[in-house]
Amino acid sequence: MSKNTLKQVKTRREMSKAEWTWFLVRKNKMAYFMVAPFMILFFLFTIIPVFFSLILSFTSFNMLEVPKFVFMDNYITLFLDDDLFLTALKNTLIFAVIVGPSSYIISFAVAWFINELSPKVRAFVTLIFYAPSIAGNVYLIWGTMFSGDQYGYVNGFLMKLGLIDAPILWFKNPAYIMPLCIMVALWTSLGTSFLSFIAGLQGINKSLFEAGAIDGVKNRWQELWFITLPSMKPQLMFGAIVSITGSFGFGGIVSALAGNPPVDYVGYTLSHHLSEYSGTRWEVGYACAISFLMFLMMIGANLLVTKLISKLGE
Repeated sequence: MSKNTLKQVKTRREMSKAEWTWFLVRKNKMAYFMVAPFMILFFLFTIIPVFFSLILSFTSFNMLEVPKFVFMDNYITLFLDDDLFLTALKNTLIFAVIVGPSSYIISFAVAWFINELSPKVRAFVTLIFYAPSIAGNVYLIWGTMFSGDQYGYVNGFLMKLGLIDAPILWFKNPAYIMPLCIMVALWTSLGTSFLSFIAGLQGINKSLFEAGAIDGVKNRWQELWFITLPSMKPQLMFGAIVSITGSFGFGGIVSALAGNPPVDYVGYTLSHHLSEYSGTRWEVGYACAISFLMFLMMIGANLLVTKLISKLGE
């Protein structure tokens, strides 16, 4: 151990925790300076709004009058006197459980497949799979395919085959709304997380696979579990967060295809309920209670995924 290291250890033992923290801040001040813009924006536009949302969730507030403190009334009303909230909660959980993991697995599977292609082919195929997530007319395409008249491609095809006698009102029939919206969500799910998976796969050190072969890794599945996944944990975590956030914000797809509210409130989600109370009824305190519950659900899902990803390769 060098003299400088001994001096640093001695200094650490003599300092209090606060003094040592301040010493590290001064030592790495350039790094903190570089991170400061992001942290300031994150604090202003994430931490502070979440804090005020929590405070306002305990009030009755209509944006015109001074907030009136009502303690737990908003939360009690949500669970005991708001049947539409329970419907929205059920639909949101269904969407999140189906779309979140499915889109995550599909994104990784497609990225893994594309990673095996040659560089030129890889770039072209990546564009093909990524295009639906950035296409502005994706809802127009699906709306045209499943149009409720005989000019809709699906209705026209089924009628031509003699499978149906009359056009099906796809997005007006409660039996079809959720399955079709889930299909659209999965179709558009190959977005940012998909690109992060490709970047993670490209960044894996190839020598790890040679070392794995020496240590007894025998097939591609063992390579995937013991080498590939542990080597790209940051990308897997980022993709999980994006997938979870997208699955809980499913309301936009339902509104674009089936309207707001959809028929019989099939596909009605917490984001619909939130926009109803925040933008239509102006019951901001109640809306803040809904948004804070959604925030807690996403935090819980992220913590669960973090714990699962941390065990990869064990």
